[in-house]
Amino acid sequence: MTKPELIQLTNEKFQNLFKFLNNHDLDKWDKGPEGKWTSGQHIMHLLQSAKPFNRALGLPMFVLWYKFGKANRPPRAYEEVVIKYHTKLKAAGEIISPFSKNMPDTPPNGKQTIIEKLSKEKDILIKKINKISEKDLDKYLIPHPLMGRMLIREMLMWNAYHIEHHHKTLEEKY
Repeated sequence: MTKPELIQLTNEKFQNLFKFLNNHDLDKWDKGPEGKWTSGQHIMHLLQSAKPFNRALGLPMFVLWYKFGKANRPPRAYEEVVIKYHTKLKAAGEIISPFSKNMPDTPPNGKQTIIEKLSKEKDILIKKINKISEKDLDKYLIPHPLMGRMLIREMLMWNAYHIEHHHKTLEEKY
């Protein structure tokens, strides 16, 4: 997947989510299945996941190399990243992102603010993708809490899928 394709995929997944959220009843924002996150908490989780990823992408590449090393293999395809994610999720059982362990309440009156913050993080992500060379997407690694170290290109594919994963969950169960 090329850099323009990654940007298109990222924009597409976010736009689909935002369209759903704009049509999602406000009275459902702070409700969810018993013992599961509310709609608002799903979006808060995406926001909490986006911020550290954007921070990592803002680091100089030599810092990523120093902290996490360089790739020793070619990048996986999108489908391979998704399969690996589901395999790791299944093996881990009920897992909660370290960024979302103490999930705050998300009252309905804060819905628009959280969506706007997530949209801002999406814009930051697109700018950061544009600044990274095609070569560096396959050269440097970033750690993922469940999947381990991933190439930047793979992490971008995973991020797009992560948006879709939570969007589908919201559509199916909320």
